[in-house]
Formats: sequence, structure tokens, C-alpha cells
Amino acid sequence: MANSTWSVGLCGFGDSCGTCCLTCLLPCVTYGRIAEAVDDGHSSCGSNCCVYALLMPLQVQCLLSCTSRTKLRAKFGLAPEPCGDCCVHYWCEPCALCQEHAELKNRGYHPSKGFIAGPTAAPTPPAMRK
Repeated sequence: MANSTWSVGLCGFGDSCGTCCLTCLLPCVTYGRIAEAVDDGHSSCGSNCCVYALLMPLQVQCLLSCTSRTKLRAKFGLAPEPCGDCCVHYWCEPCALCQEHAELKNRGYHPSKGFIAGPTAAPTPPAMRK
């Protein structure tokens, strides 16, 4: 059940002109960043970007990107606005990608920096603890 609203409208790209320009030139990169963040780092930006780029000549990349939008909406309880996920990506792919990127940023994620998990330092061996 959707109980949260989008922080940025479909055509309100947030405050990132850079993301907007990148998305218009290389939408596969923006998609890769979004997918990595939505998947909590279980998939890489590079692999997502490559799959998206391979689908671009066939003009079916929206089928891939709409699945990430669905995951993002489920993660944050967002409504399917202004219409269904696949419809939004089919008709407004760059706008949808920019909106999703901005939504992640506004919710504390940093998709441009990659997925950032907790500390990655190795645990201290038991013999060294005091």
C-alpha cells in the first residue's frame, strides 16, 4: 500500500542539472546507479549499465528500468504516479530516471557514489581484544 509521496515530480528533476544532462546523454549510467542503490548493492552499477545499454538498440530498455522503479516504490511505499511504472518509463524514460535518482538522493542514498553500506573494516581477532 502506497503511503508516501514522491519528493520530486516527474518533470521536477530535483536540483541536479548534472544528472539530467548525464541521463539525456547516457541513460544507462543513471539506470545503473539507481538499480545498484535500489538493490542495496547486490548488483553493480556496471553490470546494470551494460544490460541496459544492450537493450537500447532494441528500444526495450524501459522494460528493465520499470522493474527498478517498481522496486523503488515498494521500498519507500510510493504511489504509482502519474501512471503505471512501465508506462512512465515507456513515455518519459529520461524524466523517470531523473526522478528516481533525485528520490534516492532525497532519502539519504548517494547513487552517484555507488552503494555505501556499513563499515567494511575487518573484525578484530579474539586474541587482540582486551
